[in-house]
Amino acid sequence: MADECGCRGTSRLARGGSGGRRPGHDATPRRAGCGIAPGRRADHPTLTPYARRVDDREDVLACARRARVAARVLRTLNRNAKDAALHAMADALVDQADRIVSVNADDVVRARGNGTSEAIIDRLTLTPDRVGAIADALRDVAALPDPVGEVVRGYSVPNGLRIRQVRVPLGVVGMIYEARPNVTVDAAGLCLKSGNAALLRGSSSAAASNAVLTDVMREALVACGLPADAVQLVPGDSHESVKHLMTARGLVDVLIPRGGESLIRSVVENSTVPVIETGVGNCHVYVDRDADLDKAVAIVMNSKAQRVSVCNAAETLLVHAEIADAFLPRLLAALREAGVTIHGDERFALHATSAGIKFAEVTDEDWAAEYYSLDLAAGIVDDIDAAIAHIQRWSSGHTEAIVTDSQSAAQHFIAHIDSAAVMVNASTRFTDGGEFGFGAEIGISTQKLHARGPMGLTELTTTTFIVTGDGHIRT
Repeated sequence: MADECGCRGTSRLARGGSGGRRPGHDATPRRAGCGIAPGRRADHPTLTPYARRVDDREDVLACARRARVAARVLRTLNRNAKDAALHAMADALVDQADRIVSVNADDVVRARGNGTSEAIIDRLTLTPDRVGAIADALRDVAALPDPVGEVVRGYSVPNGLRIRQVRVPLGVVGMIYEARPNVTVDAAGLCLKSGNAALLRGSSSAAASNAVLTDVMREALVACGLPADAVQLVPGDSHESVKHLMTARGLVDVLIPRGGESLIRSVVENSTVPVIETGVGNCHVYVDRDADLDKAVAIVMNSKAQRVSVCNAAETLLVHAEIADAFLPRLLAALREAGVTIHGDERFALHATSAGIKFAEVTDEDWAAEYYSLDLAAGIVDDIDAAIAHIQRWSSGHTEAIVTDSQSAAQHFIAHIDSAAVMVNASTRFTDGGEFGFGAEIGISTQKLHARGPMGLTELTTTTFIVTGDGHIRT
């Protein structure tokens, strides 16, 4: 989805590559009623202008009411209609890429003027290639199976009633996210495919970019005969408008916050609308005494250093004391070359000094940290139970990994670790909707209800029981 793990970095759906259509990729022909001439804007009275930003509660609630009306239309659509709209949205984004990039450039200039970091600037920036990749992501969503209407279970009871549990859309899905305009498109596409209306609230730093992307998608929806209000930006630039969205219980069915810890915590603590908490990722790798050391080096390096600005990157390393002398010189040499700084305990300090790697004494803040950087908290433990106890204390419930050739050790670890994902001899970086075969994700949930782990289309649905009788009455 928006990024590999629903937290930070470049979008999993908008994953680099060529702009527009892929080389050799024949775009699906435009569906009847879904054509928009390049550079033209569809004219439809329900299109809402986003140039005027307001913070009035009634404006936010009116937006939510329109989304609720649109959601009633979306829940009745068949797959062909939804896929046609997704392709129309993708084509419109490519057709209007120059307009999108031009508007985005203004956001980038403003962000630089405000002293925004280059890492955030990179996430904010759109290029023709990135717009093309975002459009391709919508086509990928169109190719996914439609979860709506899936029969989860069906059976008959002794009195002859026939009962089916069937997947249906959630209704109105609110997204609150930071400076990643690609999330605007990713979320809209996933919500549309799963039959939900999308209420989108990005950061003010990407306001113009989010507005033009939403404008283009709404025009495409109208051209397909669908309600423009299936995709809306929540009006307002201040925190007050976010609060109005968070308290629109009864109009908004669920909120999904995506971003840093403070954003997620604020939404969870202040919302009266049900929230799916997406993951702060304090992920751990434990290297057991029975680990294959070559595999262990590769797994730790991939977990920590492949991409540091994502929530499935490892932040803490735990090493069994019996293999520390044989394993750490090899690992620390590789980490040193990657530019990693170790925040280690007393037992780790001697190994770090010998390896010549940057080192600092670990603190409780380090054990709890989601660094998003080339920093790694590290400790040596006496046994697997000490590793488990450490993880149970400090984990954010995202992803933990064990490296071991012992089946009993792996099973013991799995039985005692209560996180959304547990890896055995695999990198923490695999906790991702695309890697799990979902095709896309809207985030990674670290809570237990109603979804946990990477959330794909299925997690944007709920179920309805359909009971068929023949004049049955209860006695």
